[in-house]
This record gives sequence, structure tokens and C-alpha cells, in this order.
Amino acid sequence: MTPIVREGYPFIGTCFLLTVLFGFGLHPYAAVIPAVLMVYFMYFFRNPQRRIVRDETAILSPADGTVQEVVELAQDPDEFVAGPCRKVVIFMSVFDVHVNRSPMDGEIKLQKYFCGRFRPAYKDEVGFENEHHLIGLENERLRITVKQIAGILARRIVSWVTLDDTLRQGELYGMIRFGSCLEVVMPAEAVDVLVRPGQKVVGGKTILGRLKSK
Repeated sequence: MTPIVREGYPFIGTCFLLTVLFGFGLHPYAAVIPAVLMVYFMYFFRNPQRRIVRDETAILSPADGTVQEVVELAQDPDEFVAGPCRKVVIFMSVFDVHVNRSPMDGEIKLQKYFCGRFRPAYKDEVGFENEHHLIGLENERLRITVKQIAGILARRIVSWVTLDDTLRQGELYGMIRFGSCLEVVMPAEAVDVLVRPGQKVVGGKTILGRLKSK
């Protein structure tokens, strides 16, 4: 992958063109705003190179951001994972890296897209009401789900995968544009959650949970 994901090129190119047109056609000061936006879009759509240390017992964070909450789902289990689950919600600000990575090795056995509203990503109901994209990953050890959820500024969820694709741990599979959150659901009986609300996480680096010893 390139240092900037291809979804950023239209934004960067448009701002570059406006910077040139405003700078030469109007006044150099008029080029400041599109120039600043161009730099920001280069920053936002960045794809930093990361060395992924693969660990079959670990569930890695799919995104950079802050753990918003860790929720027990005993009464309302995930349809794909089934049984008592724990959900980790990660909030991504507009300054975080927004490419998303697979938390583990696995095959995509479930994929759903919901075209919904665009409420603030910190609202409790956004996982049901907002635009979201869910994948269910399965390997020989367990099943998990990862849900990308659009926020008030996010207007498009980008997916580079489809049903039955096989992902390697840490592999890029999509992104969300301009502020959003992700939910990772893991079976409570099989995985110990190792993060807490308020903790900063790094995609492909931070361990969200680890398989319990049998």
C-alpha cells in the first residue's frame, strides 16, 4: 500500500487545483485555505507502514483511537458470535489514522452493510442507527465480528473485501472517512479482554483480547 490511500487522492487533488487557481488567479492569501485543507487531507488519508507481529492467541485492535467502552452482551448476544460476548468500542477522532486492520487471521463468513443515519459517534445508539459495515471473521479457534460505524462527519464507509475473502492478522481491509468508531465483539468464554475505557489503542499493534488457556 502507498503512504496515502487512494480514497484521499480526489480530495488532495481538488485542493491542490484550488490552491493553484486561487493563488495565481485571485491572490496568494486566497490559496491559504485550500492549501491547509490539502495538507490535512494528506494527513487524514495517511497509511503508516507498520510491522505486524502476528500472534494466534491475540485479538489486535482494528483501528487507532480510544476505547470508549467495554460492554457485556450476555442478554443480547451477537448473531454471528453467539453466546455471552464482550464488545469493545473504539472511537476514532478526525486526527487518528483511519485505515482499519483485521484483528486476527480468518475468513469472512458474514458481511452486512446498513445505510442509515449519521449521528455523533459517541451516542449509544449509533451502532444500530448509523451507516455501518459488519464483517464476521472465523478461524479454527473462534469467531468475532468487527463493525465499522459512520459518525456525524463520516459519510462513507470504504471496504476493500468481500464475503469469503481470507484476511491475515493486521491486514488492511477498509476505512471510514472523517471521524467514526468501530465495535469488536468477542466470545466471553474464549477471550479475556485486556483493554479498558479511556485507553489509547493502535491498529495492528494493541492487543484487545487474548484467547484463554484451555
